[in-house]
Amino acid sequence: MGEKNWKDWKPFVYGGLASIVAELCTFPLDTTKTRLQIQGQKYDPKFARLRYSGMTDALLQISKQEGIRGLYSGISSAILRQATYGTIKFGTYYSLKKAVIDIWAMNDLFMLNIVCAALAGAISSAIANPTDVVKVRMQVTGGTTNISLFTCFQDVYKHEGIRGLWRVIYIFFIYCHLHILVYSKYYVI
Repeated sequence: MGEKNWKDWKPFVYGGLASIVAELCTFPLDTTKTRLQIQGQKYDPKFARLRYSGMTDALLQISKQEGIRGLYSGISSAILRQATYGTIKFGTYYSLKKAVIDIWAMNDLFMLNIVCAALAGAISSAIANPTDVVKVRMQVTGGTTNISLFTCFQDVYKHEGIRGLWRVIYIFFIYCHLHILVYSKYYVI
């Protein structure tokens, strides 16, 4: 593999690896946030009771009652999500940006960054959304169940069909790509 080919893949590889490392570091906070969001709902009696008074209380209670396993329940899906979403998002963004600049001889314009970030975010979200649905399901059940990534995918598909795996995808289109824009203005791969 030549040097030019490797440079073309750098944004994909680095973006994916950085996303996975970030996910591993922040996942307990994401689990805590998910548990806080699900509590107190009226639709499922299992989650109707308010168990946590805030972020710190939730983090401490989950740690105490379920241990590290509870804080990291759903991590397999989260890593799979970042391996697809982060890799595709960063790689697509830099590839699109480079192609537009090369083809149309444009400068590095702010609007170009917005359009490329929006497209990269939309594409990566559309592809990786099923892993996010499964991640949230696994986080909610916690470390008390021993559900595998594959079993959770099967369960969602069995009970909700293919539409269940692409639930709330439109929300990702709105905000998922904005951090690429900020990142690209201050850092270069």
